[in-house]
Amino acid sequence: MMQPPISSPASRWRLISAIPTRVRRLIVLTSPISLSTGYMFVFVTAYLPQIGIGSAAIGLMLGANGFAMILSAIPLGLLSDRWGRKWILLAAAVAVPPSLLVFALTTNVVYLVLANVVMGVADGAFLATWNAIIADQTTTEQRDAAFSLSFILGNVTMGVGFALPLAFPLVQAWTGLDSSTVHTEAMTLAAALAVLTPLFAWLLLRDYVEVRHARAKRARGMRWGPLLTFSGLNGLIGLGAGFIIPLIPLWFFLKFGVPDTFSGPLLAVSNITIGLAAVVSAALSRRYGPVRAIVMAEGMATGFMLSLAFAGNPVLAGGLYLVRAALMNMSSPLADSFLMGIIEPEQRGFASAINSIVWRLPNSVTTILGGILFAAGNYDLPIYLATLFYAVAVTGFYVAFRNVKPGT
Repeated sequence: MMQPPISSPASRWRLISAIPTRVRRLIVLTSPISLSTGYMFVFVTAYLPQIGIGSAAIGLMLGANGFAMILSAIPLGLLSDRWGRKWILLAAAVAVPPSLLVFALTTNVVYLVLANVVMGVADGAFLATWNAIIADQTTTEQRDAAFSLSFILGNVTMGVGFALPLAFPLVQAWTGLDSSTVHTEAMTLAAALAVLTPLFAWLLLRDYVEVRHARAKRARGMRWGPLLTFSGLNGLIGLGAGFIIPLIPLWFFLKFGVPDTFSGPLLAVSNITIGLAAVVSAALSRRYGPVRAIVMAEGMATGFMLSLAFAGNPVLAGGLYLVRAALMNMSSPLADSFLMGIIEPEQRGFASAINSIVWRLPNSVTTILGGILFAAGNYDLPIYLATLFYAVAVTGFYVAFRNVKPGT
């Protein structure tokens, strides 16, 4: 008998409509912050190098963000398991707009590092609560679709933020403003836009009553094996990615001499492509199972990662990067859903924090190392290192989880 298509418009709509209304609305409300932080990433990694801030300083900013997330995620995850996710999530959203505003007001590296630290704490709070608050409000059947919708919308709106520099030459021509003014004014607008997320999220969640696990299971009662295996392999992905992925606009600037008017739109198309690719994530999981779907996507992405080192021009490199990003990130919502399904409900915040830390710690270290390698003129070595760690992680994930099925 002929199987139905992996993802038809009707089947996609059924998946989305099955997600609880509050969860759908909450996912939509993250869009302003996603757009604003997307532009901030291009601002830091592509614009700041153009005005003389060095590769090592850029790596330090991104690394500081990661380390701040690491230090904050576990206590915030434990707190969210005991007292609820809502207020921690809202506090994180409130902290983002003033942090973004710092980038519009100064180019002093010390202040920019401090702003990244605050953003990192907010990121830790978000990562410790977001997956858990979605999982708490969905069933096993709804969860893949909910995480896929979150991933799609987050990436598409962040892609819009990445794309903003594409319009800057036209804005300069129309207004007569210089590049510096246009960049900083755009950052000011991004900070103002980010205010919408905490405002409307509070209105949505003010009547949401969470189940507080005042006597929740302690960490020592957790089934540590699956969590540590999953997080350890995910950490290898983070370690490899840190060498190159956060620094990809800088890589294009140093290797090919292209400014943010190229790398920003490239990242935008990449994120939109990632979002569109993730549309089929839930359907792939249903057809092949979550583990095989994850391994297929990540395995193909690893090959395209390696091919970046052999690209001779920015257009080819950009195309290869787009395919790599779509394939690699197609698996992300499935991995999030899979982890939440193998962890007890009252420990999901803690598990999310652990998984995020184990990914971000090596990622933050290797981002700093990647900046140092770039400063020394080694533009392809980070790609080789990333490929190696990706290959080990994907193989290990299949061996460890090929017979594991998520629960409720």
